[in-house]
Amino acid sequence: MPLEDRFPIEQVTPQVEGGRFPAKAVVGELVPVTAVAYREGHAMMGCNVVLIGPDGREGPFSRMTPGAPGTDRWHGTMRPDAVGAWTFAVEAFSDPYLTWHDAVTKKIGAGQGLQELGNDLAEGAALLNQAATGVPAAERPRVTGAAQALADTSIPLFARISPALGLTDVLWRYPVRQHVTRSRELPLWCDRQRALFSAWYEFFPRSEGAVVDEHGKPVRHGTFATATPRLRQVADMGFDVVYLPPVHPIGRVNRKGPNNTLVAGPQDVGSPWAIGAEEGGHDAIHPDLGTLEDFRAFVVAAHDAGVEIAMDLALQCAPDHPWVTEHPEWFTTRADGSIAYAENPPKKYQDIYPLNFDNDPRGIRDEILRVVLHWVAQGVKIFRVDNPHTKPVGFWHWIINEVKSVDPDVLFLAEAFTRPAMMHGLGKHGFTQSYTYFTWRVQAWELREYVQELIEAADYMRPNFWPNTPDILPEHLQHGGPPMFKIRAVLASLLSPSWGMYAGFELFEHLHRPGSEEYLDNEKYQLRPRDWAAAEAAGESLAPYLTRLNQVRRDNPALHWLRNTVFHGIDNEQLLCFSKRDPDSDNVVLVVVSLDSYNVQWGNTTLDMPALGFDWHERFTVRDELTGATFDWGQHNAVRLDPLYEPAHVFTVHRHR
Repeated sequence: MPLEDRFPIEQVTPQVEGGRFPAKAVVGELVPVTAVAYREGHAMMGCNVVLIGPDGREGPFSRMTPGAPGTDRWHGTMRPDAVGAWTFAVEAFSDPYLTWHDAVTKKIGAGQGLQELGNDLAEGAALLNQAATGVPAAERPRVTGAAQALADTSIPLFARISPALGLTDVLWRYPVRQHVTRSRELPLWCDRQRALFSAWYEFFPRSEGAVVDEHGKPVRHGTFATATPRLRQVADMGFDVVYLPPVHPIGRVNRKGPNNTLVAGPQDVGSPWAIGAEEGGHDAIHPDLGTLEDFRAFVVAAHDAGVEIAMDLALQCAPDHPWVTEHPEWFTTRADGSIAYAENPPKKYQDIYPLNFDNDPRGIRDEILRVVLHWVAQGVKIFRVDNPHTKPVGFWHWIINEVKSVDPDVLFLAEAFTRPAMMHGLGKHGFTQSYTYFTWRVQAWELREYVQELIEAADYMRPNFWPNTPDILPEHLQHGGPPMFKIRAVLASLLSPSWGMYAGFELFEHLHRPGSEEYLDNEKYQLRPRDWAAAEAAGESLAPYLTRLNQVRRDNPALHWLRNTVFHGIDNEQLLCFSKRDPDSDNVVLVVVSLDSYNVQWGNTTLDMPALGFDWHERFTVRDELTGATFDWGQHNAVRLDPLYEPAHVFTVHRHR
């Protein structure tokens, strides 16, 4: 029998599509590992995780613990500590010490004495002498002393056997392993920490420093230079990624006017997603924003402010994009000989030509790889990808791997509000993060179910929660008033380790085009300069609140992870109660948030005390990190939330001294 077949090892996780794609982790993340492993007979066995780094070296011994009796399921963890391609395996082994311990304990319990245990004592002494060679020097005297006691016929049975039975702690950590069986190795890709924990802020550089007349018509276009001061302001709010809509030349043919009208005036700036004009395409900078050198300076200024620039990767073209004339084969030709523009019936996007990846796929992919690496060379390490679900999934698998082979720190966010299978598939094929349905999850039961679904997919899909985008002004923000903006910010920033918002959210912008989820006077089609300082001075800005939320996120490592989210019972469906606990620091954050922006809501909690690190009867102190108030809490607590005052408690949990 081959050694690898000595013990069955099955159902190893994390495993994405049978190991076809790597599971995901970030540096320092404690990744759960499970497996089913079993053996014949009554002898005892053990399991451990083997983590193999990008350099081929194996990590330290990491033993797994057995799950519920009778399930033969084992649980462990692994913690990669560098960016790159890792592998891992599960090993099963016969554990002679646990087998001996189990047999001797049962025999003594059955009343057997020295005469019946003679062989057990001798075999135990030999086993411990063998075990002593594998434990650290500091523990060795304890093990050899127990072996000597087993062999000492001058002392009573209890004194002979007790030291050996007391070695379970050290020989759990440093076991004698026999007949070691290793599963096949499975892939694990480890990203930098920002791949999982990040706070995004989206703004249009062209609106910063811009001037418009009383009719909203452009007088002066914003530039990278005029937008640079905004970087420091965004960083001061605690955001660490600044996402820019496309900064390339905008097409003039079929340019859209304000509010997506079909006819643009001579001063109308058009949609940045209609990429390409005579000035260049995806590798060029819009001349009204500045030059390539200005963009590089903007990226450096962002770094100096403590934020990263995320660039939009929108694989589509305006009718006057250079690719249209240079590579007409990259597009779809209609029956009348015209090039097909983008449609999502009944919506029409006459200012955009989609690429046809079935026409010259190699030429298209090589050009796009060139474009992406061009921007990586300018210092861009994050790309927000527009509508990736409208391009072949295999293309994304290829290009993401190609880019990461050049620079493994590059991250990709998928903007795909589409069918769940596609969203999950994009994560499996390599996308670092994904937009989600959070924007439309408003009821307590919806949020609980959806977050649980995301936790179950955490091996390959990392969520990024956005309460709004330039395309999406959900109904609850249109009508919920300022308290609803607070509610959605709390949910987005604390339920998910990554969250983002589009500029104007902090000013409670809520006017929409009738019958739609789109902003009135949408910034996609016109300049929207805002007086940030005046709004904050007048107390009409949510910026201080967002700053506090982001500071709480940074200060509490429990909020840096997704898998540790636990929902607790509360007897009012207008309230949501959840917690997160960090296993290393024992930092615990407990949140109770109202989902009602109009009315005072009362509720009574039934907390899962072990999830918070307490026994069921214990009490503890909670400190509200938003108000500074403290309370003495236990399993059952009454909560009152007034949305006009504060719609959420964000508690840190502290043991009584």
